[in-house]
Amino acid sequence: MQKALVSVTGKDRPGIIAKVSTALYEMNVNVLEISQTILDGYFTMLMIVDITAATAPIADVAQRLNGVGEELGEVISIQRVDIFDAMHRI
Repeated sequence: MQKALVSVTGKDRPGIIAKVSTALYEMNVNVLEISQTILDGYFTMLMIVDITAATAPIADVAQRLNGVGEELGEVISIQRVDIFDAMHRI
């Protein structure tokens, strides 16, 4: 299984989870875990997703999520978990 970490931050507004989840669904990316919170009107969400069966390379997934982020006024990023782990090893 190839996992990736999706992060979403910005002002809270209706539809953020729905739009991000829909974009991932349309690219056959499966959401494994999700954590979201609202702090003083700011929305934050982390998702662990499975990109093994994605219909597009991760660069294309990132581009699509970036477009969703621009539409919503949010900052959305995706990074493979293995790369994230390697960058944060002591």
